[in-house]
Amino acid sequence: MKLCLFEPEIPQNVGTIARLCACFGVELHIIEPISFLFHDKRFKRAGMDYLSKVKIKCHDDFYKFKEWHNGRIILSDIKASTAYYNFNFQDTDCIMMGKESSGVPDNIFDLCMPVVIPMVENVRSLNVAVSAAIVLSEAIRQLHN
Repeated sequence: MKLCLFEPEIPQNVGTIARLCACFGVELHIIEPISFLFHDKRFKRAGMDYLSKVKIKCHDDFYKFKEWHNGRIILSDIKASTAYYNFNFQDTDCIMMGKESSGVPDNIFDLCMPVVIPMVENVRSLNVAVSAAIVLSEAIRQLHN
């Protein structure tokens, strides 16, 4: 199981997700470009001392990542129709979270297996780090049951 961030924009989110990955023993993959540097103090503050405990790999773009990754790419996206808890995860999957401001372009959406976190009407979305924790937790629950 891997977690991937598509062109992340907010260093605090990436730091929090890196900490999540460290706690669950999951690799973190980042698809560039990113809008900050890894020595950014906001990234370091959110990741705390967990950053040394997580393997982080950057990829130049989505297509290079897709070529590198041999398993399925499961995209968490509000446009999906399958609820994450109705999806059967596999240990070779990579869960991908879209860009905070805009998700992923349609051409990339079409290359993934999208899942959604169902929410009540009239709310826009959850924070990407919270969403990553929800979907990753369900995937790990399924794989270790």
